[in-house]
Amino acid sequence: MKLFLLLFILLPLCGYSQYKLLSTEGKYQGKNLFVNNPKQVDGFGYCIIKVTVNGDVLPASIQTSNFAINFDLFDLKIGEDVFVVIEHFEGCKPRFLNPESLLPKSSFEIVDIHIDENAVLKWTAKNEKNILDYEIEKFKWGEWKSVGEVRGRGGVKAHSYSYKLPIHSGKNKIRISQLDNTGEKKTSETVEFTSSMTPYTFGPSSVRDYIYFYHEGKKAKTKFEVYDAFGNLLKIGTSTTVDCRNIVNGIYYINYDSKSEKFIKVN
Repeated sequence: MKLFLLLFILLPLCGYSQYKLLSTEGKYQGKNLFVNNPKQVDGFGYCIIKVTVNGDVLPASIQTSNFAINFDLFDLKIGEDVFVVIEHFEGCKPRFLNPESLLPKSSFEIVDIHIDENAVLKWTAKNEKNILDYEIEKFKWGEWKSVGEVRGRGGVKAHSYSYKLPIHSGKNKIRISQLDNTGEKKTSETVEFTSSMTPYTFGPSSVRDYIYFYHEGKKAKTKFEVYDAFGNLLKIGTSTTVDCRNIVNGIYYINYDSKSEKFIKVN
């Protein structure tokens, strides 16, 4: 009797071990997810046994080499979470043909964007179908550089955002952007703000040990980058000084405040 009960328990477990699971997840983007369904290793029948979406079984035929998971069958709304699980036989490997269809895509539309008198960037965006981070970028030292991020709220209704900007002297050019699953950056128009702040200076231009930054006659902290004559980045940071003791003699370039200038390292 005990042997019978043991076999009764173990047989279902042995049968279950023949099955494997494949899954993917993301957010519904209004597109179907396509699946490749190979034959079983013995050539009889297809690999996939069952497909579930958020726990519900796909109510469609899957006995074909390729099929689509139509999310409209589950009454999903754009932006809703999706978790797809495929149960299949061991020894064969089904695959998702377009898993990127569940990844968020940037769709924001700017209603208004400006910088106020306190150097706060403010923008209103609509048609944010997905929740993605907004990257705040400043054009500085000849290229766009990230200065911060703000989490988007998603949805089609308009949402307002703000971000306190780090400002350099003179003209500041600002934009926002989003990077989605396509790998392409979607950007806003550029807005400008002219600061009345006194420019920073640095010295000495012929240095043995340290470079110092000055603002209104006093040593002051600022963000900087140091490059060699071949354009290799050697140092980066935010400080009142730059330690140059460990670089060899030669010509170098330093970015700071809104400037790009040259200095020489000497013994």
